[in-house]
Amino acid sequence: MKPFRHFSFLAALLMLVLSAGRMQAADYVDDINNASTKNAEGRRVIYEMNVGSFTAAGTLNAAQERLAELKQTGIDIVWLMPIYPRGTSGSPYAATNFQQVNPKYGSVSDLKAFVQRAHELQMEVWLDWVPNHTATNADWVTSHPEYYAKSGGQMIHPNNYSDVWQLDYNNAGLVDAMNDCLKFWIDEADIDGYRCDYISSPRIPTSYWQTAILLIKSYKEGKNITFLGEADIVQDATRLKDVGFDYDYAWKFQSDLANFGPSGYAASRLKAFSNTLIDKSASQSFERMVYLTNHDQNFNDGGKTLTQQYGQNRYPLTVLTFTIYGMPLIYNGQETGGNQILNYFSDTKINWGSPDNKMLNTLRTLTALKHSAEALSDRVEVNWVTVTNNTSVLAYTKKMNDSEVLVILNLATTEGQATLTGLNAGAWSLWLNSETIAQGTSRKQVNLSTTQTFNLDAKGYRVYVRGTFPEEELPPFEAYTPKLDSSDEISIFFETTSADAYSVWVWGNLGGGEAYCSNTSWPGDGMSLMGQTETGSYIYKYVITKVNEAPQYLIISKNGGNNKIYDGVAFVNHGYYVEGKTEPTQIITETAGIDCVKTDYPADGIIYTLSGRQVASDKPLTRGFYIKDGRKFMVR
Repeated sequence: MKPFRHFSFLAALLMLVLSAGRMQAADYVDDINNASTKNAEGRRVIYEMNVGSFTAAGTLNAAQERLAELKQTGIDIVWLMPIYPRGTSGSPYAATNFQQVNPKYGSVSDLKAFVQRAHELQMEVWLDWVPNHTATNADWVTSHPEYYAKSGGQMIHPNNYSDVWQLDYNNAGLVDAMNDCLKFWIDEADIDGYRCDYISSPRIPTSYWQTAILLIKSYKEGKNITFLGEADIVQDATRLKDVGFDYDYAWKFQSDLANFGPSGYAASRLKAFSNTLIDKSASQSFERMVYLTNHDQNFNDGGKTLTQQYGQNRYPLTVLTFTIYGMPLIYNGQETGGNQILNYFSDTKINWGSPDNKMLNTLRTLTALKHSAEALSDRVEVNWVTVTNNTSVLAYTKKMNDSEVLVILNLATTEGQATLTGLNAGAWSLWLNSETIAQGTSRKQVNLSTTQTFNLDAKGYRVYVRGTFPEEELPPFEAYTPKLDSSDEISIFFETTSADAYSVWVWGNLGGGEAYCSNTSWPGDGMSLMGQTETGSYIYKYVITKVNEAPQYLIISKNGGNNKIYDGVAFVNHGYYVEGKTEPTQIITETAGIDCVKTDYPADGIIYTLSGRQVASDKPLTRGFYIKDGRKFMVR
């Protein structure tokens, strides 16, 4: 297995060392996504980033350091959630000044450097613009109170949001000021577009959008500015159809998919949802953004993780959104499996240490397909393929010029066969296979007949590209060996047959029934997927955050529900638990490490730390790192 792709240089380096120092070459997906040319309109992928959540530092400079990783994932556009100073509620959508950067994130110069680096990588940066309101303690509240709507002489809260005041677009000064803010970021940071919040507000007249969008698009010669409107203009905000937005939200499609949810299995329902999206969109002058989740779905209205919202359907539905129609969105952290609720008021940090290789490699391959297959351009017609013997399988092709793609989705909870008829017979290349994608990317040539039977895994998917391409083998599988990150940690290992979202709840009895999870509400904290055993089981790990005393009990649950795989089992330090067994099967003692340090100079000889064990200097070492007289040696 290719080393897990943590978004951290040190983590990546550690995995390379642990895999016997063997450097991994870039795969063909990386080669496509890392191309030095800008991807064409209609073949792009957008990424929503909350700067405060994206890295441990939560700054623009830290995020800039990882733009190359986003490029490799296949991102073309980075949409930054509001980067302005925040009001007292902490909401990024309650800004105090539209021409400043939140000091926690950095400075205007830092944003400029971020955009410059993105441009070097042939990526665009769009800012989140909040035209309807400001924070109640915004600068304008005192300097320009005339900019605000009033009732009975008092400023008003839109939608009963007590942390913001409504702006008044009947005031010419406010209109000019907002347009100046839009120009400011083009001048100061060279940004490429705006995602416009709450464009359906009845307080913002249609005439404003018509004037402002045209003004900003023509503001700087040679500079193309794109506008994405937060509304389903096709279905809901129909008055805004002709005001100049380049993209809207395919909101109705996302709602349909959310209603399909974790238990949906009927292919006919997804076909109907897709036909509605395509039919309603075809005659529009603007494009559509399609998505499974974003900051609203993830956190607002109680919030739901990707797993809670879609269960195992999250994988085939991801394939659907990337291949059916429109420009796909990835929400930050979605590539880890999206199993965190990210509070964007407090900038919850994304847990990059809990990878979902199946999701990440699926997304990477889908972005590469979007970039390289003309048939997956945003508006290409869908051709439904007849499936004769399985109502849980959805299949379709998309064709443009010489490019053709075949997509097959199995929505059933069991393995099954599906016979497809009317295929374009001949040479095809299998680019995405749900059975192997967790191990890594690959590409395999096959010959398909006009009528072809496929064996599909549960919630499985295949994407084929018409033609002949170089074959790419799967990277060799490397079983994960459970290890401790440090000699003093307290940890839990869990082996299970399925790759799902597992959470752990650990507590003690220090007089108050203390919980040892960071998230002290049920079901506690998510466990990190570390790797697989030789037999294909998945190994998860959780490190206790409070290490001065060990907890006494633990519960392990699945997918955030009340299904308690372990309940009340006595806690064992470094205990290794296996699904279906009632006690730990082993105690993990070996410590992982890139380097080792000299620990002591006893009278009878030097002692070194090697993989968590003390080794006397007079004993031969067969392999590993050790330190002697301040110098590092490697024994092979």
